[in-house]
Amino acid sequence: MVSHSGLITVMQRAARKAAPRLRRDYNEVEQLQVSKKGPADFVSMADKRAEQTLIEELRAARPDWGFLTEESGEIEGDPAKPRWIIDPLDGTTNFLHGVPHFAMSIAVEERKYDGRGEITHGLVYQPLTDESFWAEKGRGAWLSDRRLRVSARRHLDEALIGTGFPHLGRGNVADWSRIYGAIAPEVSGVRRMGAASLDLAWVAAGRFDGFWEDDLDIWDTAAGLILVKEAGGFVSDYRGQDRMFERREYLAGSGELHSRLHKLLANALR
Repeated sequence: MVSHSGLITVMQRAARKAAPRLRRDYNEVEQLQVSKKGPADFVSMADKRAEQTLIEELRAARPDWGFLTEESGEIEGDPAKPRWIIDPLDGTTNFLHGVPHFAMSIAVEERKYDGRGEITHGLVYQPLTDESFWAEKGRGAWLSDRRLRVSARRHLDEALIGTGFPHLGRGNVADWSRIYGAIAPEVSGVRRMGAASLDLAWVAAGRFDGFWEDDLDIWDTAAGLILVKEAGGFVSDYRGQDRMFERREYLAGSGELHSRLHKLLANALR
């Protein structure tokens, strides 16, 4: 059994505390598909209930830490201490439609000497499968007690790439279309699964060979990014720089495939 820090234990305990209610809500929302009222309000409440459970559990363990959350926004804590970045239900639309692909995402952000934030711990938890993807800076990425490594594939024509695409006013359709037009003919397949945190966890686990998406919030990606990095992968914005959160652009993959994907992407956006 691999050992990990007490902080990962706290994160896993919080996620597993919120998971049973989220599973029950998921089973109920499938039944609500046939109701006149529809499930949207119900899913919103499920999201908020999961977030409240996570906040209560994490605050009990680290009472002076702040939070950045999808539902509640920023909750201030001691500015000298780290803060939690959480998404209680990444893949809400999947959840809403009874698609069994969603996750909870919890990350720890610490302040560096220059004032910039750094993600040092991450957890992506799939409550339906009980898959717990976690990572700590300098200690690797893991699926439960199994060490994760990014894919060893070296050629684009063997690669399966994850993405997200613009919808309902989100994202730039023209830019995405150019990127897709450049990447899709070069790879063995492109998948849009609908939960960026899990997409990045799957890159870390070698299920996806790469991933690109933009217009994502930090709570969608913070935990997934450290998973990819600690699994030996690379993450950048579309310009190949380390300004993903600022630019809301994410390109991930193994070293060689990241380089090749970035070349295609950059050429598409010229």
